[in-house]
Amino acid sequence: MITQNPQSFSGVYALMLTPFNDDKTVDYQAYEAYAEWQAANRPDHIFAVCGTSEMAVLTLPEREKLASLTVSRAGGIPVFATGNLEPSWFAQVEEVKRMSATGVSGLVFVTKGMGDDPERQFAYLCELAEHTELPIVLYECPTFRPHKMEASVYGRLVQTGRFFGIKDTTCTLPAIKEKIDVQGDSSVLQANIPLLFESYKLGARGVMATTTCCGARLFQKMWDEFSRGDLAAAEKTFRLVVLLDTAIDNGFTSSAKYLLDLLGVKMNWIKRDGSVNLSISRMQALKVYSEWAVANNAI
Repeated sequence: MITQNPQSFSGVYALMLTPFNDDKTVDYQAYEAYAEWQAANRPDHIFAVCGTSEMAVLTLPEREKLASLTVSRAGGIPVFATGNLEPSWFAQVEEVKRMSATGVSGLVFVTKGMGDDPERQFAYLCELAEHTELPIVLYECPTFRPHKMEASVYGRLVQTGRFFGIKDTTCTLPAIKEKIDVQGDSSVLQANIPLLFESYKLGARGVMATTTCCGARLFQKMWDEFSRGDLAAAEKTFRLVVLLDTAIDNGFTSSAKYLLDLLGVKMNWIKRDGSVNLSISRMQALKVYSEWAVANNAI
């Protein structure tokens, strides 16, 4: 349940993939089963309509439907969804209103390519936030470059009381630490897997990373271990997280879809833009990994 308590926005955000049929239409039946599988892993939150969802190639009606379906299958887990992908300002305002009406617990705003103009970025996000009553988490989405946000801007946004977290994609510990230093009661959420454990030790309050789309249980285990102060156990689980990240790195998101299919979460591995074609050897590598991971409780 989302409340104004800052802890409502910390922890693991499990990202959603979008399965497609052979004709590149959305496979909603597979999506619903997958959403239920993600919810069964009991992450702190579920992030629908994200980069991992291939949101850039989804229409607004598709994004609305996916957000609504995720809410209906989430079993009470708070669902967040991106709300400002349309190209024009007025279309984004309408999008924010429509996504707010899907039943999600919060919206995610991408930084929309304004990383080189901090004042414009700050004003844009504040003005857009006026069109929803939902809490907002920010996302440095590389699709819209320049996408990175200065720590000073993030600190100012947190102070408005409308922004409760950020998916940081700077991928350097100094830049992550700069945001942590100004996060206040908000949550800096980490996206870089190799730096995840060190980021937690610096004060990051959760994870919003691609690998959670097929490994949310591991991420939740690591976060729970870290939160109760068992750093040795958290570091041990972290090693499994890195192995999973390495396994799906080549050919993502198709690799993650294929791995999930091997695990019994049935879906096609194709992408809508057709950019990845998994080779026979790549499929075999994922099969070997999945067999090892299941046998060793490593996924």
